[in-house]
Amino acid sequence: MLIDAHTHISAPQIIADRARLVERDDHFRALYADPRARLATADSLIMSLTAAGVDAAVTFGFAFRSLDLCRLCNDYTLACAKAYCGRLVPLAVTNPTTADGLREASRCLAAGARGLGELMPAGQGYGLDDRGLDALLDLAREAAVPVLVHVNEPLGHHYPGKGPHGPVEALRLIERHPDNDIILAHWGGGLCFYELMPEVRAVCRRVYYDTAASTYLYDDAIYANALGWAPGRVLWGTDYPLIAPHRALTRVRALALMPSAEADLLGRNVASLFGLKETV
Repeated sequence: MLIDAHTHISAPQIIADRARLVERDDHFRALYADPRARLATADSLIMSLTAAGVDAAVTFGFAFRSLDLCRLCNDYTLACAKAYCGRLVPLAVTNPTTADGLREASRCLAAGARGLGELMPAGQGYGLDDRGLDALLDLAREAAVPVLVHVNEPLGHHYPGKGPHGPVEALRLIERHPDNDIILAHWGGGLCFYELMPEVRAVCRRVYYDTAASTYLYDDAIYANALGWAPGRVLWGTDYPLIAPHRALTRVRALALMPSAEADLLGRNVASLFGLKETV
């Protein structure tokens, strides 16, 4: 079973209103002011998955500052997940610093969301030490669902959307919430490397790393290295529509990983985390 662990979909209303939203939300503008930056509907995602032979995808909308816009994204994501009968695993976006941020998360979990995220702390105006985020993690722990958090590597080149929250801030969050399943996007901003330190590895026992946008960030040797010490906690994700599933899949398969390691990376790990069946 092949599962993409990190994809974005946008409601048709979001795509149609792109020009206005670029002016309204600073983080959305940073990523999508350039007309070449793609937005994609669920239909487009499903077509891309099918063309690549990928069975399912974890998917979510854009984490806007505005809770009303988050709600629009969530309603679309949840409706599409139902329409595609298991091929889409829906997460819910929210802004935990808004008055009704927790209520929106609770609403979505009751409506079928399988987790929360991708949260965008810098883009939504809070830090990884924010009390609102702590309350959201508590909610997720009680509901036994994972939370996907956007983090970035503190070194290297700049790119649109690169934020200030990296492995140091992520580790502090994890230390405060050791009983949560936390997915750190983009290899956790490099936190995965620090798991070579026994004390860090012990704290990160319930931390997962997705590979979203890996092509633009790291040499492909990162796969074999990270799988060496966290074989059950690396999740193949494309960051679609930034990278098409067939392109990312071809690149991973060219690494010639051991068959068991490749199967874990490309689906078994995320299926285990979300309790997904082997068929969709």
